[in-house]
Amino acid sequence: MTATKGLEGIVATTSSISSIVDGVLTYRGIDIDELAEHATFEEVVYLLWFGKLPTKSELNQLQQDLNAHSIIPDALIEQLQMYPKDANSMAVLRTAVSSLALYDQESGDMSTESNVRKAIKLQAQIPTIIAAYARIRNGEKPIASKGYPSLAANFLYMMTGEEPDPVAIKALDKALVLHADHELNASTFAARVTVATLTDIYSGITSAIGTLKGPLHGGANEAVMAMLEEIDSIDNVEAYINNKLSNKEKIMGFGHRVYKNGDPRAKHLQAMSHELGVMKGNMKWYDMSIKIEAMITGEKGLKPNVDFYSASVYTALGIPRDLFTPIFAFSRTSGWTAHILEQYENNRLIRPRAEYTGLSNQHYISIEDR
Repeated sequence: MTATKGLEGIVATTSSISSIVDGVLTYRGIDIDELAEHATFEEVVYLLWFGKLPTKSELNQLQQDLNAHSIIPDALIEQLQMYPKDANSMAVLRTAVSSLALYDQESGDMSTESNVRKAIKLQAQIPTIIAAYARIRNGEKPIASKGYPSLAANFLYMMTGEEPDPVAIKALDKALVLHADHELNASTFAARVTVATLTDIYSGITSAIGTLKGPLHGGANEAVMAMLEEIDSIDNVEAYINNKLSNKEKIMGFGHRVYKNGDPRAKHLQAMSHELGVMKGNMKWYDMSIKIEAMITGEKGLKPNVDFYSASVYTALGIPRDLFTPIFAFSRTSGWTAHILEQYENNRLIRPRAEYTGLSNQHYISIEDR
């Protein structure tokens, strides 16, 4: 047996949910460009779970179900109020999602029907948790969903208590579509490994959130925004980037392990970053991002990935930087749950082997002779 570091290039399972072939990302065979331009996030959720785009009545039913299950238990609200106000937001989300299982009488029911219901609950309740904690830590009371047909609209309302702007809804909805699934990424693989033991769906999503929490997976857009804030002005971009390049330091938001010719999702977020900048009358972050892209692509040949422009999009929406990754989880829950449902359908325990590189021919030595 020979190990492959990071399992790069290893095909670990089969899946009909999403694919990345020759730099083209598809959900259930539909190009991400088409979905980003035409589909709502709720349509994408249905597509990932059930393998087809919904009819109007099916979409209406899903929207009603998501709204019906958006409320989180009062006991969980009390729990969120006890968390440190400066707690890591992904640690909060991970802990809260794990706690949800305690309040779901179906948590141990492994039937397909029950698992689909739990997927709906998780997709509906995760944005409620994020918005509730965002308000609680600022000394504000959580706000219930207003029952919009759009998860994006409800989330923005629960964050602010104000009617969300249609452009803002469109921008967040598109970001959710673009982040919904990405084949067998680290968090999705973690979710599948977890539920392959036939544990419950809450455990699988908790594993996925814990995996996404790591900076090599989910925190890149936070790092991009931290960089933009550090640079602060378009006049400082050239010196800052040149200094980073000369010191051979990584510029976050560029390059991708599976995309050699550019991330197909990036252009959609770039367009939304521009539209939001115009709407807000503040092009600062967008203009800085464009200049950084030109420098990095010109010097290193690297193109922006999905994280690069999502940073300026979320900032324009008024979302705090440390909530960028939880919103990633909000979106990716659709893909995680789709993969979990698929794993349950044709399950086999995931148990790879390791190439041993330690000492051999060793023997026990009594404690007196050590």
